[in-house]
Amino acid sequence: MHRMQKSHKAQTNSMQQYRLENLDCANCASKLQRALESCEGVEQVSVDFAQERLSIKCDDIQKAQKLITTLEPDVRIVPLSGTQSQQKQAGQHQRSSIFTRELFVLLGLIAVFLLSLVIESLLPATDLALDSKAESSAHVWLLAVHIIIYLIAAREVFKRAVASARQREFFDENVLMLVASIAAFLIGASEEAVGIMLFFSAGEYLQNISVRRGRESLNALASFTPDLAHKLQDSSIDSAALDSASHVDIPASQILPGDLLLVFAGESVPVDCELCDEIASFDTSALSGESLPVSAQMGEEILAGSIALDRAIRVRARRPYEQSQIAKITNLIQSATTKKAHTENFITSFARHYTPVVFAIALFIAFVPPMFAAGGFSANLYEWVYRALVVLMVSCPCALVISVPLGYFGGIVASSRAHILVKGSNYLEALSQLDTIAFDKTGTLTKGIFKVTQIVPEPGVSEKELLGFAACAQNLSTHPIAQSIKNAYQNLAHTHHISEFEEFSGLGVRAVCDRKEIIAGNDKILHKFAIPHGTCDIQGTIVHISVDKRYLGYLIIADELKPEAPGVIEWLKRSQITPIMLSGDGEYPCKLVGKKLGIAYQSQLLPQDKAQYFAALKATNLPNHDKKDRDAESSSNTKARKVGFVGDGLNDAPTLALADVGIAFASGSDLSCQHADVIILNNSLESLQRAIIIAKKTKRIIYENIALALGIKAVFMVLGIVGVASIWEAVFGDVGVALLALANAMRTMRA
Repeated sequence: MHRMQKSHKAQTNSMQQYRLENLDCANCASKLQRALESCEGVEQVSVDFAQERLSIKCDDIQKAQKLITTLEPDVRIVPLSGTQSQQKQAGQHQRSSIFTRELFVLLGLIAVFLLSLVIESLLPATDLALDSKAESSAHVWLLAVHIIIYLIAAREVFKRAVASARQREFFDENVLMLVASIAAFLIGASEEAVGIMLFFSAGEYLQNISVRRGRESLNALASFTPDLAHKLQDSSIDSAALDSASHVDIPASQILPGDLLLVFAGESVPVDCELCDEIASFDTSALSGESLPVSAQMGEEILAGSIALDRAIRVRARRPYEQSQIAKITNLIQSATTKKAHTENFITSFARHYTPVVFAIALFIAFVPPMFAAGGFSANLYEWVYRALVVLMVSCPCALVISVPLGYFGGIVASSRAHILVKGSNYLEALSQLDTIAFDKTGTLTKGIFKVTQIVPEPGVSEKELLGFAACAQNLSTHPIAQSIKNAYQNLAHTHHISEFEEFSGLGVRAVCDRKEIIAGNDKILHKFAIPHGTCDIQGTIVHISVDKRYLGYLIIADELKPEAPGVIEWLKRSQITPIMLSGDGEYPCKLVGKKLGIAYQSQLLPQDKAQYFAALKATNLPNHDKKDRDAESSSNTKARKVGFVGDGLNDAPTLALADVGIAFASGSDLSCQHADVIILNNSLESLQRAIIIAKKTKRIIYENIALALGIKAVFMVLGIVGVASIWEAVFGDVGVALLALANAMRTMRA
């Protein structure tokens, strides 16, 4: 028995994922996070309000579930299966239950309340027909009706306030509403007390609908996965009979490696597969951003999320859904909000301290001014208590704590639509604060593909003849430079008859072709074979060619700039972001690229040198200023700016890990993608520009929401203090600003 318990603990003591259904209150999500963090046995926890998700590592999950139920009785904990299909079904169930019993109860209460107000307004008109006893009885009955309406409308608020009090959370929106409405009863404003609670309940209901629909929109954009797959039962069916083939529909999560699947035109491939037909075309824009169709041959790998074009095709599953490329992308998007931005953490902390401060201000307003007002304390108490209640009504922090996390999640989803994976809202925020970006050269600013850019023959030798001998010498080599020469020669008809071939590491090659000895390589190989030649001082990547000890000339090999690189670098400069290039390549190719792009560079850096230089760059963060400028800058601007690094190679991984924002291309090494904070799927520098634009817009919208919420609340507080605003207007302002902030936050996903 003891062994079984120990085994159960070992299984549960790992990061578990749960869906938190009915979690519609951002402040409640913050309370759950704080309570779980202080719960004994919980090692790590993250409550993601934007996706209703709980990530927890603990010894006893049942204890954590009990704590959540105690704090939020309506929140249900559902283990995540890891399949998008079931999560979509859960979302559809949530959409179908918008018109709930609570809505009809609320509408009924509002109708009865409005009817009571009408009756009350008629009482003075029928005063002559009623004796004083009858009139008094009518008012008593109306007060009783108001109390009943209030108790029904406030039941959920009361339960949540009691649950908060048990956890020593005495200051939240539920306690705030209860205190304000009960105080309104005590000063004789029963209509306003009931109106407060009904308006607050209606606002919460509208707010919950907005939050749910916002989540649905965001999660729909974040999900690339097809629900079902068509599994072929007869593997012998050929392509011509695919439309009438016998197949069975199964959830994508149930696909096993080796299963033969049918994908109709217009459908996406459910898992990573290999093509079983001769040839097919696919739309891979969801993965790479490439709008042009991509052709594939039989046996080639087709990644999940690729859309079949033209006709139905057969594919064979290579790996289950959980290991597919599209699942990795989806998981990165869904887990991104667990890494919260500084602004998000600040707002959560601010809201926690903001409410008690508002309570203190309201108490001061209620009891201090009457002591000094003309007429005495008792004569002015009602008026100032009413003004204090207006301040309490408008002070709920929901607009902030809801809109900020949803705003960041919207920015992350907008990035994913632009083929940019951001691993956390903290990195999205850091992107908006970039001051300097360091770039690797090969494969980042350049295409990483060597190309013959110039052919320089000796007198009496043609360019075609020189290139032909170079291709002969490099025909059996697999070096990237050899490949560039073969690519340049591929349109020239020639048959190579190579009888001897030697490769000299770091020098070049020697080959005998058609009984001619050909030497191809750098200047050192010419000296090795004692071949007379002219100047040795030629900058760049040079391949010298000699035939039978006679020097024929040389080729210049260069890595081509990405066509978008100059425009992106110029945009960075205009955006006050300093670009710099850090490369392991030689001085001359780095100088050429630096000159073309107009940026500073460091060349011949080994991986450890690159990391060391980048660390120094982070420390100064102002590489183009002298020491005097840096000292002046640091004294006038103490806010730290961010330094990013863009690379794709294995040797870039240490520097990516050091960067405030490490940015890698998906075509690069797995290690570089693992250490990166942002992954660009389509390998385009323009996507880096888009990522920064999205990050800045997301930050701007979030700051707009903060200013909107605090500004409107401040205005209503002032109006309440001077006696201009009523409780009704205060509640309307509070609910209205929350809905406005939520709608504004949803703009981030259209960035």
